[in-house]
Amino acid sequence: MEKIRIIIADDHQLFRNGLKILLDAFPDFEVAGEASNGEEFLKIIRNTKADIALMDINMPEMDGVEATRRGTRICPDLKVIALSMYGEEEYYYKMVDAGAKGFLLKDSDISEVKEAIMTVTKGGSYFSQELLYHVIQKIKHRENESKSANLSKREKEILLKICEGLSNQEIAENLFISKRTVDKHRANLLGKTNSKNTASLILFAIKNKLIEI
Repeated sequence: MEKIRIIIADDHQLFRNGLKILLDAFPDFEVAGEASNGEEFLKIIRNTKADIALMDINMPEMDGVEATRRGTRICPDLKVIALSMYGEEEYYYKMVDAGAKGFLLKDSDISEVKEAIMTVTKGGSYFSQELLYHVIQKIKHRENESKSANLSKREKEILLKICEGLSNQEIAENLFISKRTVDKHRANLLGKTNSKNTASLILFAIKNKLIEI
């Protein structure tokens, strides 16, 4: 099995150095490059093969949102996991819209970082449970009306399973339906909620109180 090649984009060198040491300790991982801002990140991915980018949201010269948007256009197969701090909830929707597949707090344990990388590499989305909790708390303080997008009972059921991190095949087995049926429901969910990807679906479910943590 080839190593998962990772790029770390963060403007704090000490943080990058520490994360690199921890990631390189795993036999399945290889840190293929480091960037201190979005411009450097774009230069690296043009010349370096990478599977995962761990992307700081706030960086000088070009922030993580724009770097993610441009980077996923240059390398469509590159999967971005945002590195977040408390109080940056307003950026989550922008990062998802830009193409991010997951979110981690910067002070996450390395075991959670590994779990996020493995989940996203396999095509899933990963959200730190602690981050989701803070997003929900922020939403609870607002008075936005919930929009369920007229989802059917089955669609809500499948959305819940998606939020639990299950693949289409696992959802099919769990609900005793065919994978093709799940594929169709997932496509309908993306359309009804105007979501671009699984990460967008999860945020929609949280924002509209269709799931609770």
